[in-house]
Amino acid sequence: MLTFRRFLLGRRLTTEESHETKISNPIALAVFSSDALSSVAYGTQEIMAPLTAAVAILGAGVLGWSWWVALGIVGLLAVLNISYRQTIHAYPSGGGAYLVAKDNLGEAAAQTAGASLLIDYILTVAVSISAGVSAITSAFPGLEPHRIFLAEAIIAFVALMNLRGVKESGLVFSFPTYGFVVCIVGLLIKGFWNVAMGHEVAIAKVAAAHLEGTTKLAAIWLFARAYSAGCTALTGVEAISNGVTAFKAPVAHNAAKTMTWMVVILGTMFLGITYLTNHYGLTYHPDAPETLLSQLTRTILGGAEHGFPKLVYLTTTGFTMAILALAANTAYADFPRLAALHARDGFLPRQFTSQGDRLVFSNGIMILSVAAGILVLLFGAKEDHLLPLYAVGVFLGFTISQTGMVVRWRRLKGKGWQLKALINGLGAVTTLIVMMVIAVTRFAHGAWIVIVLVPVMVMTFFNIHRHYIRVKSILAGSRADFISPRKNRVVVLVSGIHSGVVQALNYAKVIAEHGEVEAITVDFPDDQGRDSAGLEKLRADWPRYCEGIPLRALRSPYRKIVEPIVDELDRMRRAEPEYTITVILPEFVTGHWWANLLHNQTAWRIKTTLLMKPKTVVISIPYHLEPLVE
Repeated sequence: MLTFRRFLLGRRLTTEESHETKISNPIALAVFSSDALSSVAYGTQEIMAPLTAAVAILGAGVLGWSWWVALGIVGLLAVLNISYRQTIHAYPSGGGAYLVAKDNLGEAAAQTAGASLLIDYILTVAVSISAGVSAITSAFPGLEPHRIFLAEAIIAFVALMNLRGVKESGLVFSFPTYGFVVCIVGLLIKGFWNVAMGHEVAIAKVAAAHLEGTTKLAAIWLFARAYSAGCTALTGVEAISNGVTAFKAPVAHNAAKTMTWMVVILGTMFLGITYLTNHYGLTYHPDAPETLLSQLTRTILGGAEHGFPKLVYLTTTGFTMAILALAANTAYADFPRLAALHARDGFLPRQFTSQGDRLVFSNGIMILSVAAGILVLLFGAKEDHLLPLYAVGVFLGFTISQTGMVVRWRRLKGKGWQLKALINGLGAVTTLIVMMVIAVTRFAHGAWIVIVLVPVMVMTFFNIHRHYIRVKSILAGSRADFISPRKNRVVVLVSGIHSGVVQALNYAKVIAEHGEVEAITVDFPDDQGRDSAGLEKLRADWPRYCEGIPLRALRSPYRKIVEPIVDELDRMRRAEPEYTITVILPEFVTGHWWANLLHNQTAWRIKTTLLMKPKTVVISIPYHLEPLVE
């Protein structure tokens, strides 16, 4: 039978079918690299924002710094590629920074790395989708008032695709990823062709006179701000190392190969866009109605307001919007896996380890969607407002991972370990410096939130872990209870006489020991303090149905039901501590789902309250009502 759930998610997969969810390198590039590749749409833009603001002070020549900033970022990208290739081969089971830190640096470092990456993945969804909406509104300004709605709708769509499975979401998202790459590469070819043909453009250059009267410290600070802002282009680089297990065999070889392709494509597009932005003398202000990439596309195409150039512009803008919106898929691929690793080790709720019908970690996908949706709502789906929170967490993860790899090589030794340790050591030092620069230059702009949130999350993780350890020790110690069986007293809660109550009374007699069973009801006395008419009728009918079980009424002058029952059971436990009290609740089972809202609310409150009471067992006796005929 095709249900709505099956229609949305597809058929259920058995555990034996897990091999069918493995993905090829081309699809993996789309799944795990869409975040990193899409960042070229706003990486150069983020570099230009602080430099543009400084033009009034230092002159237009300061814009030329963006090229050197981009070269520095691509150099760091190359270091990360070499470092993470080593991590992939050393840890083919995936897990990235989390497993590396846990294996080499201890639990505190592992939980810190995990917390920073989990935060970064949530920000990835919010930033990428908000940037995608900005691409839409750049081409269609009339949609600006609806940007929050658009962002939330895209989050829902991406979540649904991932609930259907990584393989299916990869197939869906491959088209916009490769379409974006083709459009950007085509744009770069056209742009460099224009340069080769000698287009007359204003090329920004730095002149020494522009820095007169400006301290070297201020110039360094501006360069550092531009560099830290541009490092948002490196978020998502670690995604492949976290999701190695999703690749087809040989997993380590395929993952490392895919990562190299990602780095080459990312570095080429990033440098090309930055160079052409400098060549055409473009600037960017955070409150501008049009993105820098949109400006560059219009400039390179020339006359993009009509005809074929306009079609190319709209196609490029469409694929930019698509990959930015769907770049969140990288986070959807890694956040649930990382959360499952935390949960498996007892640092997050166990529910994160559960795989849904399509062999994906459904709970992680849902939590990620809700968290990102809240951020989009709070920040108005504006990526410029979210980006200052970005990158601190991921560079913290970079640093911990690379440091852990250095410790690993020193511990294991082996062939060529000195060179391997040197490579990872260079990565650790470089990413640590960049992380500190980002933290300092973007602290007042929102980075402090992440800096505070990471230790709070780590403390929460350890509190959860201590709780699981405590529960495990208590359960282990409770085995002694099986040595000496406890006596059992059965209490049936009744409100009237019907078939469900009779069934409950019969069941109580079956499980009761030596007739230790009684029925309890709660009565609301009238304004004269007399028993209610309902209680009198119940007492009159009781001998006919009770089969010898005594009935006792609890008077409730304050018209409460749950509280008198709980107080009476507490009294019984104090009077007879050697007994276990079994409470039997007759409950209706209705014929329609909506009818459940009309019944059993009191029973639910009783069960919820008694669940916290020691030496108390609650048993529900269902009474199935006939479904209504419509």
